[in-house]
Amino acid sequence: MQRLILPGAVLSAVLAASFVIGANAAGADLLVNFAQGSSADYYKDLIAFITGDWQQFGRLFTELQGQVFWKVFLAVITIVPLAFFLHYLVIGAMEFSHDGEQVLFFPLFARIIHLIAAISFGLLALTGLMVILGKFLGGGTLVRTARYIHIGAAIVFACDAPLMFLMWVKDMLPAVYDIKWLFILGGYLSKQKKPVPAGKYNAGQKMWFWGATVGGGVMAYTGYVIWNMGASLDTVRLYVIVHNALGAGLVAFFLTHLYMSLFAIKGSLNSMITGYKPKSEVDILHSRYKY
Repeated sequence: MQRLILPGAVLSAVLAASFVIGANAAGADLLVNFAQGSSADYYKDLIAFITGDWQQFGRLFTELQGQVFWKVFLAVITIVPLAFFLHYLVIGAMEFSHDGEQVLFFPLFARIIHLIAAISFGLLALTGLMVILGKFLGGGTLVRTARYIHIGAAIVFACDAPLMFLMWVKDMLPAVYDIKWLFILGGYLSKQKKPVPAGKYNAGQKMWFWGATVGGGVMAYTGYVIWNMGASLDTVRLYVIVHNALGAGLVAFFLTHLYMSLFAIKGSLNSMITGYKPKSEVDILHSRYKY
């Protein structure tokens, strides 16, 4: 129970901060308008501004936004979890004894930075999906609140991500043995425990790192332009397309990261709470790491 206090407190703080910051960033008077009206008119005006007269990116945006993107996101949140569910049923989770020697993998500062990034990015993914699929949720206060949290969580993540980048960039640089890791998919398709070619972080974690930091930076910038309307009409249209397309890929990566952290390796999440990994796990899954 004590191990859940810090994550719970951080989650509550990030959630509250995201809502307040997002509401202020969106210029909302929550005390007056929070429970009043519908977001339908707002989004109608927003979409009308972006689609314009269908010149340049107008037609492409309208077709993608109205017919394609919601289907892509729906497919991602359906197919990816289903694939991992089948993997769990057929292959199962890797298990390593936590009773033997432990290796310090994540210092306290790294764990805090990662926790803030994980919660804020999780809120971004969830609320982004709520906005994309808003018509199926009935719109109104629920979707409008999701938008405020989305903007606020983006600001929190944008402040946290540079620290995460500077902290881990050296360990996340590509290595030759990462190619072999990709060919064998990290050994996750086998029930046998054989040492796989990976340093402190494997090729999959490196891909997620670059997607979350650099890709997250692109998402933050395009999102700022979209909501602030600080560009020409065609630029806003293009940035909406980039934001949603990149967002679909990052949600798929995020779901993959969640599965690996929560299910693929039994007890893996505990390492991000305590900072320690079992030596037996390190020797198998991070065989190139010198500790």
